[in-house]
Amino acid sequence: MPKPAYALDFERPLLALESKIAELKDLSGGAKVDFSDEISKLEKKARKLQAEIFSDLDRWQTVQLARHPQRPYTLDYLKYLFTDFFEIEGDRRFAADHAIVGGFAKLDGEPVVVIGHQKGRSTKENMLRNFGMPRPEGYRKARRLFDLANRFRKPIITFIDTPGAYPGIGAEERGQAEAIAVNLEVMASLEVPVVAVVIGEGGSGGALALGVANRLLMLEYSIYSVISPESCSAILYRDPTKAQRSADALRLTARDLAGFGITDELITEAPGGAHRDHELTAKNVGDALRRHLAELKQLSPEALVTDRYKKFRAMGVFTSEE
Repeated sequence: MPKPAYALDFERPLLALESKIAELKDLSGGAKVDFSDEISKLEKKARKLQAEIFSDLDRWQTVQLARHPQRPYTLDYLKYLFTDFFEIEGDRRFAADHAIVGGFAKLDGEPVVVIGHQKGRSTKENMLRNFGMPRPEGYRKARRLFDLANRFRKPIITFIDTPGAYPGIGAEERGQAEAIAVNLEVMASLEVPVVAVVIGEGGSGGALALGVANRLLMLEYSIYSVISPESCSAILYRDPTKAQRSADALRLTARDLAGFGITDELITEAPGGAHRDHELTAKNVGDALRRHLAELKQLSPEALVTDRYKKFRAMGVFTSEE
């Protein structure tokens, strides 16, 4: 496996071991010296080390993994899972927002509508995609697609991966909060199956604007929260360096949310994280999508709306004092 160009601190011991394995394999190629026994021992050690590291990640490490710049993004899943993608651009009001991509596609030959946040990997791409932070026109583009899916009775799949909606002055002037609020209202009333998948980080209303779904799935090392750990620590502790403490308080990991009953399925990532094997992770996502869509297609339009309503009404704990 090629060494990732970007490594998190807790990954480094594993990557160092894998680098040594790669060196021995290079030396073995065409040489008289046979390192197969040593390579076998090191590979076994690497598998054990990987299992130890990723079975005991704390919340801050999970946040870092969810933000890994080599994780697969929406366009990667479109490449691996869908065919005949036809992108819809613009909101017919102001501009084209490249932080959200969406359009019609086919999953196993069946037409669907796919919408997702899109980050960039290079500086140029991130400038184009605005680091995955949509402006109002991005959410209005998504609303266009929601309406089209509802009109033509096509299932909707959304991929969530954003630190949050863009908070700039221009975005506020053009109605950022209103655009998000309208999406929440529209999604709540859709009469088609809606499945949302958190593939990285799901930040605040910027994520929820694509997340009012019948089924909410999360990759096992993804996060979903009302606010980022950095912003939370800046507000609560007036110290943005206490993000790790905030991550613990927010309980924002996929496993936390599964415990709260908010997510409907944890999708297994490739060993060592989705960034180490895009194709395998995409396959796991595809398997989960097919299962949930098959279940939802059995429901009537009215039942789909009711199912979504009940899902969100059941969230949270309420107490009353007599």
